[in-house]
Amino acid sequence: MSRTFAPLARSAAILGGTTFSSRLLGFLRDVLIARAFGTGTSAQAFVVAFTIPNLFRDFIAEGAVSAAVVPTLAGYWRKGKEAFWELAALLWNQALLRLGFLTLLGVALAPILVLVYAPGFLGDPEKYRLTVFLTRLLFPFLFLVGLSAYGMGILNTLRHFFIPALGSSLLNCCMIASLLLLVPWMEPQVLGLGIGVLVGGVVQLLIQFPVLRQKGFVFNARFSSRHPGVQNVGRLLLPRVFGSAVYQLSVMIDRIFASLSMIVGEGGVAALYYSNRIVQLPFALFGVSLATAALPTLSDQAQEESLEKFRETLLFSLKSVFFTMIPAVIGTLVLARPIVRLLFERGNFDVYSTDITAQALFFYVMGLLSFSGSKILASAFYSLQDTRTPVKVAALALLVNVLFNAILMFPMKIGGIALATSISSTAHFLFLFFLLRRRIGPFGGGRLFRASLRFLGAGLLMAVCLSWISSNLLKENAPFWGLAFLGTITSGAISYLLFSLLFRFEEAKQLIRWISKKE
Repeated sequence: MSRTFAPLARSAAILGGTTFSSRLLGFLRDVLIARAFGTGTSAQAFVVAFTIPNLFRDFIAEGAVSAAVVPTLAGYWRKGKEAFWELAALLWNQALLRLGFLTLLGVALAPILVLVYAPGFLGDPEKYRLTVFLTRLLFPFLFLVGLSAYGMGILNTLRHFFIPALGSSLLNCCMIASLLLLVPWMEPQVLGLGIGVLVGGVVQLLIQFPVLRQKGFVFNARFSSRHPGVQNVGRLLLPRVFGSAVYQLSVMIDRIFASLSMIVGEGGVAALYYSNRIVQLPFALFGVSLATAALPTLSDQAQEESLEKFRETLLFSLKSVFFTMIPAVIGTLVLARPIVRLLFERGNFDVYSTDITAQALFFYVMGLLSFSGSKILASAFYSLQDTRTPVKVAALALLVNVLFNAILMFPMKIGGIALATSISSTAHFLFLFFLLRRRIGPFGGGRLFRASLRFLGAGLLMAVCLSWISSNLLKENAPFWGLAFLGTITSGAISYLLFSLLFRFEEAKQLIRWISKKE
């Protein structure tokens, strides 16, 4: 592995390790949610209530960090520590005001937000009232996690990734504790889960304070909007807000269609949630981790106007993501139903819930490669301080999503909604790819395509192994079914790595060398 990319790989590995821990805890959390609530009223109310504040989270929190805060702070770090920390404090205070106002507004407008986001719930007064109650309870989570995102942006600019990435694991721990300790004793039971979310948000924010202070952050009461750095963040952020609005509108449209149970079937909102949670594991583990780790490096290279290094970093990130995502997609396609059965089928999560969730998962995962690639390409545009192009592309992808939702939901039910998302994500990736190529010149598209074909070949051979193993081990009532499934997954991963080494993939050799610490 080139020494140029070793720090990037190490940063991605740190993020990947903490993300893996978080996602495992997240799966345990979702298993407990599924056991307690299945795909019934409480599950659907919680999914909508938890999603609504998270819609706004991307506008002024994590989306702002990736698109505007990190690239701007990276530039000020070159001007000296005093300038950097002055801007960091001003941005923190700006976030404090915006997040506080938006939280109060969300609590007041919760009935309208639920009506817009899940109009199908209005036909069930109990479900609608419960969703409004939970939305009001959970909106302060936006304030807590939003400030955490700004702290994460400051620390990530300084190449400190571990503590911010640990926050989501602690959030999941708090939610798991609430499911075990509060939910059985509360009325309604889902109230206990909401309390766990808020406690997790507090913990996620507080763990960053000691590290921020150690690095040099000093809290103050200044709220200047005329600082050039604050103005630059505002300039970069405004298009990103519209881009986030387009993306969140796409998510909202999916939920609206899924709430129409007379067309897609009962439990569609919860099925989309559970299937998306499964897809999020490889996406966050590899796609988000690499994009987050690459953003400061790409921002530095853009500041240096070193486009050659910029293109090489971009190609390295895309190839790494494709190497890991292609087998993840193929493996999930082969094992969609067993995955859902192993994770969720217990308690109130019955066979029907497994069937509709597996159907959504099968079509959702088809877009996983594009989800991840788009995250890398968007980071490249943000590093170039171009937040307008991703907005335009996201708007075009939204139109594709709406069109295919309307076409596919009738014949394919909940699977059609998931497939429409995958189709629009693929279009999103392709548009970003060709527009970035026009912006910075060729960055190895042919090499990426040829590498992808090799990865696909190894993945298809892995699929043959998985099919044979699963047909022999994963019989319906076989003893130790869960262990047999884990053995199947492990065998698939090992077979993909062996085929990659057999075909002499450089990425596989790099992985082996990195694991053995020869680099």
